[in-house]
Amino acid sequence: MDALLVGADRLGNIPDILSNFGIRIAGHVSGRDTTHQRRSSALPAGIGMVILFTDFIGHNVMQRFREAANREGVMFVCCRRSTCALQQALGQRMAEKCSTCTEAKKCRRKQ
Repeated sequence: MDALLVGADRLGNIPDILSNFGIRIAGHVSGRDTTHQRRSSALPAGIGMVILFTDFIGHNVMQRFREAANREGVMFVCCRRSTCALQQALGQRMAEKCSTCTEAKKCRRKQ
């Protein structure tokens, strides 16, 4: 699954955590640019998830990307930029997704 990351200037160990969940970083937006607060355009093509790092972005930026994810039916996860917080948030979100799977064999989550 491809993900768009919003927030944080540096990702640190985040790519390693995401790869454990089978998630590839398709794009990263720091959220510091003022145009991100007014962005109402569509998300990049092929995005399956939006990850918002809440301790590094403002309320308006978070609201715009959440609205875009909801509008396009893309899953989103909100958490602090911490490997522990990200693992916990992804674990909960993926568990929700897997519980709605009709066929366990088609589930893309790594066990």
